Amino acid sequence: MSETIIRIPSSGSGVPATQLFEPFTLAQFGGEAADPTTVLEARDLVKHFSSGRGFLGRKRHVVHAVDGVSFKLSRGRTLGLVGESGCGKTTTGRVILGLEEPTAGEIRFDGVDVTRLRGAEAKRYRNRVQMVFQDPSASLDPKMRVGESVAEPLFLHGWEAGARAERVANLLDRVGLDPSLGSRYAHQLSGGQRQRVGIARALALEPEVIIADEPTSALDVSVRAQVINLLKDLQAELGVAYVFISHDLSTVRYVSDEVAVMYLGQIVERAPSEELFSQPLHPYTQALLDAVPIPDPRAEAQRHVMLLEGDVPDPAAPPSGCRFHTRCPFATADCAAIEPVLRAVAPGREVACHMV
Repeated sequence: MSETIIRIPSSGSGVPATQLFEPFTLAQFGGEAADPTTVLEARDLVKHFSSGRGFLGRKRHVVHAVDGVSFKLSRGRTLGLVGESGCGKTTTGRVILGLEEPTAGEIRFDGVDVTRLRGAEAKRYRNRVQMVFQDPSASLDPKMRVGESVAEPLFLHGWEAGARAERVANLLDRVGLDPSLGSRYAHQLSGGQRQRVGIARALALEPEVIIADEPTSALDVSVRAQVINLLKDLQAELGVAYVFISHDLSTVRYVSDEVAVMYLGQIVERAPSEELFSQPLHPYTQALLDAVPIPDPRAEAQRHVMLLEGDVPDPAAPPSGCRFHTRCPFATADCAAIEPVLRAVAPGREVACHMV
């Protein structure tokens, strides 16, 4: 494990050594020897939301937002997390970051189960894992200038004023913005510029992992491409790993090294990006890919498309067996009775389906 938590930027941050955090160790928190290529791992992650008691003390429903999600994220690589709205993608990201408390399971960072960290230790973890939110307008404080928003994590982690100003200018320049924009407010910037500010803020503490939650969905197509290319360039330059959450499969294919497909709180298929897009195995993955239109009208008219019928089941009352069986055209009696296990079917490929 790294001996320091905050890494000094190569250009020089001006942060006194006394302000750096002391590292937490594997032994200190009951960690285990981690795979050196794996920076982040989720093990049987569960997040349920309960609305407590209703009228006359009746128990309300429990929403199964995330139900047993497991994956590994390699250093400097991108894991795409895809699925329909409401499948649990964003909740998974928020639990990893610590914005939501997990109901069960583990999140291991460099071998340390970070779900056990509290107080200063949790703060030390959060400077290594950051998030780029979906809506740049909502994630930036309208009362703060852009430079203040980018500098806020530096202030919270004890950077001196001079070092903060130098670092903010460097970050804005790195994401393709003129440092003079730091004196403006968020509403004075375009959508693309606001999202670049969000990326600069996420990079402020030189994190090793960034959770990118639909980072381009609120942007125009031309600006979307600029932001995606910026994220890829930053990954090549800094070696940061991404969990890229999106329903835009074309974008996911472009940015991801590996893709995990979620349905109703569970991962139903995981595979290297090109293998998953060229040969999907789970019927739900096939349906998602069939829903992506082809630019050629003649080819679009001739291809066979698997259309899903019915609505996504209520996550407060998920179906028995395979959660997809109520919409799957290949479902059998076993699919309704037995829950499939996510299992390896080829090197690097896992699928949860009785028919595969």
